[in-house]
Amino acid sequence: MDFLRPANLAEALAAKAERPDSVPLAGGTDVMVELNFDHRRPDALLDLTRVAELAEWTVEDGVVRLGAGVSYTRLITDLGEKLPALAMASRTVGSPQIRNRGTVGGNLGAASPAGDTHPVLLATGARVEVASVRGTRMIDADDFYVGVKKHSLAPDELIVAVHLPVATAPQQFAKVGTRNAMVIAVCSFAVALDPEHRRAGAAIGSAAPTPRRAAAAEEFLAAELPWDAPAPLRDSVKRRFGELVASAAAPIDDVRGTAEYRKHALAVLARRTLGWAWQDYLGSERTCA
Repeated sequence: MDFLRPANLAEALAAKAERPDSVPLAGGTDVMVELNFDHRRPDALLDLTRVAELAEWTVEDGVVRLGAGVSYTRLITDLGEKLPALAMASRTVGSPQIRNRGTVGGNLGAASPAGDTHPVLLATGARVEVASVRGTRMIDADDFYVGVKKHSLAPDELIVAVHLPVATAPQQFAKVGTRNAMVIAVCSFAVALDPEHRRAGAAIGSAAPTPRRAAAAEEFLAAELPWDAPAPLRDSVKRRFGELVASAAAPIDDVRGTAEYRKHALAVLARRTLGWAWQDYLGSERTCA
């Protein structure tokens, strides 16, 4: 196995163009496990840990450009207020050691249906910036996931950043696991309120072949949330929202849980997270008033 170690992004893109079969290595929290268990044996690893451009983040015009190499720990400490749901999801990833190494870019590269950050990226309308020696392009999170552990990158492309809007209203993330820490999600869910556009993003994880948005649930909330005269939500609204979120899932039975349980759990997570987010929204509106 060849070990390629570029010193900057230009070298990394050139190496990927020359060796499109090489597997990018950032935090290594997924790749090294696969290597250790002999689930993958690539001809080359492309180590990106020395590429400083990937470890930077900036904010411009209300959008965070999060470098693919920014660790979960840095995201939590540096961007928790600007990207609250992504910070919540990041706190649930592995152990402190894994959060110090792992990255959102790596989560995207693995494209696992159970990746913790994926529902947040979908719910907030994130875009993925990818690059090659041919140039740079943006992929909407909706179009990024194309199958189980499959994404829409070309063989010579690398993920360089994720673009997310700075939160202007409450967001929530929650997941169910077989224990409280260091666990792959049985299912997960994210909701992001967007009062400016009178909408709410909603997305599920670990309950379908790919992470996916709950489009019918989003449309329901857009029509039902009392944006102009904020008031406590009716239980019927939260219940119906939960039902629509569960109906967006296409889960399987596996060692972590049954399909039936996943649908039930998603309905519960959706009701709870919507309730928490809307309660925070009511509190912020009263404070502003």
